[in-house]
Amino acid sequence: MTEQTNTPQEQNEVENVATQLAEEAPKKTKSKSSKAADSSLEPPAFDWSMDDQGFGNYSESEKKELSKLYDGTLSEITENELIKGHVVAMNDKDVVLNIGFKSDGLIARTEFRDMPNLKIGDEVEVMIEAKEDRLGQLVLSRKKAISERAWENIVAANENDTIVEGYVKTRTKGGLVVDVMGMDAFLPGSQIDIKPIRDYDIYVGQTMQFKVVKINQLFKNVVISHKALIEDDIEAQKSDILSKLEKGQVLEGVVKNMTSFGVFIDLGGLDGLLHITDISWGRINHPEEVLQLDQKINVVVLDFDDDKKRISLGLKQLASHPWDSLPEGIEVGAKVKGKIVTVADYGAFLEIAPGVEGLIHVSEMSWSQHLRNPQDFMKVGDEIEAVILTLDKEERKMSLGIKQLHADPWVDIESKYSVGSKHTGVVRNLTNYGLFVELEEGVDGLVHVSDLSWSKKIKHPSEFVKKDQELEVVVLEVDKENRRLSLGHKQLEDNPWDTFEDFFPIDSEHQGTILKIADKSAVVALPYGVEGYAPLRQLKKEDGSIAKEDENLAFRVIEFSKENRRITISHTAVWKEDERTAKVEKKENKPSSKGGSKKAVPTGDKDTLGDLDALSALKEQMDAREKKATVKKATAKKAAKIEVPEDDEAEETPKTEE
Repeated sequence: MTEQTNTPQEQNEVENVATQLAEEAPKKTKSKSSKAADSSLEPPAFDWSMDDQGFGNYSESEKKELSKLYDGTLSEITENELIKGHVVAMNDKDVVLNIGFKSDGLIARTEFRDMPNLKIGDEVEVMIEAKEDRLGQLVLSRKKAISERAWENIVAANENDTIVEGYVKTRTKGGLVVDVMGMDAFLPGSQIDIKPIRDYDIYVGQTMQFKVVKINQLFKNVVISHKALIEDDIEAQKSDILSKLEKGQVLEGVVKNMTSFGVFIDLGGLDGLLHITDISWGRINHPEEVLQLDQKINVVVLDFDDDKKRISLGLKQLASHPWDSLPEGIEVGAKVKGKIVTVADYGAFLEIAPGVEGLIHVSEMSWSQHLRNPQDFMKVGDEIEAVILTLDKEERKMSLGIKQLHADPWVDIESKYSVGSKHTGVVRNLTNYGLFVELEEGVDGLVHVSDLSWSKKIKHPSEFVKKDQELEVVVLEVDKENRRLSLGHKQLEDNPWDTFEDFFPIDSEHQGTILKIADKSAVVALPYGVEGYAPLRQLKKEDGSIAKEDENLAFRVIEFSKENRRITISHTAVWKEDERTAKVEKKENKPSSKGGSKKAVPTGDKDTLGDLDALSALKEQMDAREKKATVKKATAKKAAKIEVPEDDEAEETPKTEE
């Protein structure tokens, strides 16, 4: 069953009657006498017979009509629905609204801050949050109603591309927060204006017009743009500006933005690019060295594209080229001063005036034929002096040199660095075939890797010396025409191989330490700092094992080459020679039989390949010794002139045969 909802006027009458009744109630007493006296005020007894006669004595047609009217006073409502209601009562904290439901709704007065002149009877739109809360109260919200209505209006504005108005509330990261129709929207910093904005705070508190550019239905996020409105106006201006543009036309603009490659100039609604190379005739690293943001400048139109709406601008073209007015005294052979602006692998550029540069090639930095990196001589920002070598005003090119500031050391190179003279230089470079030593600025020579040491086999110069280290050398050869010097280090000492020939004769034995074993041979350290080479088969020890690195053994010289500075040695020959000697001595000491000497009987043991080599070497040694002994004896006999008896000669003969 539902109740009929009274109109505001009827509600006021009901409240007046209730007030009067409340005022009269205290005056009644509880005594029986007073009740009897006031019996006239009591309502008449209810007539129950009316039930039989019909409630209120209404006919059926009248009851249907009254029921129809009663149903019209109620409205069907749903939660989250937007509905309009009337203010029926209000105080400092709450506002009571009648929305045509069986009960009135209560809303906090704080939701009506934007309506300071609110009064009873005003119509407002609210959202139904709940038909009944736990206290049976109808729950309404004007704030949510405003937000929901604002979202619908914003969606419609986005679909219809209409302009909305908003109030900039505050600054946030990356932009501003704007109140649009009671809903917060985001205004990115890039969408505030067509030119970059550096201070967002100047827009806080302003009411501006915007376009809705993006909405998110799920999260109900709104992105708006003020720049889009400006661009619509500017787009029409661009076509007008481009139609009036001409190459060579001078325009006034404002520096809008700076980048490492140039500057964007605002020409009054249309942007043009001023490239960094067109800012100044001189070389600059960044536009900020010459220009500033928001600076007004005059520029000349270099080129433009109607289709792409791009304009190329120039600033340096407004002034004459520096090459057209070179200072006096700029001629070939003259000395000039300037600042290094660029250093490359092939040379460096020297700026002698803004826009006037000359190239110092790396070959013109030093008299040395051995080219080095230009950064070894100079760096960007250095102020140096140079000599003009060539000058072409038409091509606007100039070549410079700094080595010409000093005398050419190669003019009298033969007298200063004669063959055989000793000098001390600095190692400047190492290569696979040798190293370069700088004797003085502009003079360096090559020390071949074979001229570093007499006794050691050096594969790379880094094994012997380091870069930038001082090294004493001797001049071996001078080539003045090609500016080349051949130097040597080992020539500072006498060739020890002349002496080594006497110290390491063939068949001599020496102690040595195996330094390294390779695939085919081993390197052995011998006395006097000499290295010998032993084939792997010559490292076999008497017990059959192979010698290892760091072992100290006895070695026999089997080959000596002075030209190749190579000594070939063998450990195997040492113990095999001892073995052969022992066998020979044992054989000689064996007593002979009565029948005279007999031929040796083969033992049946087969000689190995190493034994045959050792025997062959032993036979050659014995033959050599025999020849020396014979010559020695003949010389002694001739000198003494002594006549030897025949008997003595007969006795010597067998010994010689032996």
